[in-house]
Amino acid sequence: MTEPLLVDRTDAVVTLTLNRPSAMNSLDVALKEALRDTLAELESDRSCRAVVLTGAGRSFCTGQDLREHVETLNSGTKDTLQTVRVHYNPIAARLADLPKPVVAAVRGMAAGAGASLAFLSDFRIGGPGTTFLMAFARVGLAGDTGAAWSLPRLVGHAKAVELLMLAEPVDAREADRLGLLTRLVDDDEQVLPAAQELAARLAAGPTVAYGAIKRQLSVGDAGTLSEALAAEAQAQAICGATADHRAATFAFVNKEKPTFEGR
Repeated sequence: MTEPLLVDRTDAVVTLTLNRPSAMNSLDVALKEALRDTLAELESDRSCRAVVLTGAGRSFCTGQDLREHVETLNSGTKDTLQTVRVHYNPIAARLADLPKPVVAAVRGMAAGAGASLAFLSDFRIGGPGTTFLMAFARVGLAGDTGAAWSLPRLVGHAKAVELLMLAEPVDAREADRLGLLTRLVDDDEQVLPAAQELAARLAAGPTVAYGAIKRQLSVGDAGTLSEALAAEAQAQAICGATADHRAATFAFVNKEKPTFEGR
């Protein structure tokens, strides 16, 4: 049986590939559980210093597997969307809180929860064929997988309302203009290599500081100034005690290129 999630390691970069290409990488229980559990493992994996998230075949991820969901709707269970609490919420939290950079290589369609996964990543690389679709309202649902948190931070409240309620596709050029993409490359075949190149660059950097930056921004985006200042003080206390900070400071003073080890 084909693994629903492929895990590839190249030096300090781990590439996670959603591997249901015949179903446009829609999320069934097996794939959701594999992604949730793998992200939990990577959180404490010191050998992993950056993550690439991508999809096999022609799509990034088209969200919930609706064929599987129909079976749930027909099963008679009262809580037909318990997967939000059991799968999507933990995936969203682990992806957003992962203390290392995440780069999404978004080839083709990213719809529903698939788009939400990309929006929770720290960087998003797309190509001419990249399309985002907040498809939830098309099947009578609100957003999930962190869309209510990530989308307003990327495009603002008014545009988030438009994308979620009108549920219209956003092509690559418009996604780039709105800030949904970090970088738009000229060729779809270059999306994954560009994402892996960026991840390798990040993996060679001060990854403890990157994790601290993610945490302080999660506070600063929505918190008060005093909360942001407290988060910054905590982050600097952590970073200031690292060997990376000490070595990089001495390297700067001595006009040398620093080497970061993630500690």
